[in-house]
Amino acid sequence: MYRPATRALAVLELLQTHRRISGAEIAQRLGVDGRTVRRYIAALEELGIPIMAERGRYGAYLLVAGYKLPPMMFTDDEALALSVGLLAARSLGLTEASAAVASAQAKLERVMPERLMARTRAVADHVMLDMAHSAAASASHTLFALSAAAQQCQRVRLRYRAADGGETERDLDPYGLAHSGGYWYVAGHCHLRRGLRSFRLDRVVDVSARDERFVRPPHFDAVAHLTASIATLPRAYAAEVFLHTDLQDALERMGGTMGLFEPMDEGVLLRAQVDELDWFARQLARQPFDFTVRAPEGLRVALQALAHRVSEAALRHRPPIESAGGTSIMS
Repeated sequence: MYRPATRALAVLELLQTHRRISGAEIAQRLGVDGRTVRRYIAALEELGIPIMAERGRYGAYLLVAGYKLPPMMFTDDEALALSVGLLAARSLGLTEASAAVASAQAKLERVMPERLMARTRAVADHVMLDMAHSAAASASHTLFALSAAAQQCQRVRLRYRAADGGETERDLDPYGLAHSGGYWYVAGHCHLRRGLRSFRLDRVVDVSARDERFVRPPHFDAVAHLTASIATLPRAYAAEVFLHTDLQDALERMGGTMGLFEPMDEGVLLRAQVDELDWFARQLARQPFDFTVRAPEGLRVALQALAHRVSEAALRHRPPIESAGGTSIMS
């Protein structure tokens, strides 16, 4: 059985094929009545397709002269998805993103009816996405080259510049790519280090395909691997905190990159690597659930100092209390 949308598109196909066609002939070809044909015509007009109706005994429907049907047609939801997707692309840290987004937006607007074009422009002009911006842009060709190699299970040769400026060459089996914290990463088996590693794309100086192929581990999750890698990266302090909540709540509120979350009886044990104890104390203090610090002692000191600052700030901004005689006193 044909759905109404399919039949409406069939009407459009008939209008394109015939210079003019009567409503009776459309109804006969589709096996519907005249009222249904008029409903399909109205649906096409709502999509911005200009249709003329000649009335009378020999009346017919026809497309406006000179009208060229766009090669693509979008519903309101599809147009919204495309517009938001283009906005997100601007924040993904690719060097050619701004020009590419503008070009893609222009191409879409050329094939959209006026009503949808106005809506997509409203999204582009007045909607803002709060996404992390990369401190260093990644080249689009690097992303394309590595994603193609991952799809084809083809080994690549990377020339990689580390944070200290030193460069190394290595063969990599790229399992997948992910975007996190404003940076693009590729994860895979590094033949130089002989293990699973992640590399920032903005530090990739050059990438070239090799002849060798590889087998990707089944169900490999680049985002999960990257999250675990960031959470366990050695830093200045190793902290252990018992969270008095469940695992799902802890992950939703604190994020998987905060550390390793281990469910336990009556709570969750968080093992985290942090560079600044004051920063970590603030992250813990903003949570709605209770917690118990196990290590290090410096984290307890940082929390006590934070509590003292908050208490002093509250006292400074406390309004005076009126005494019985009308005199203002400070509590």
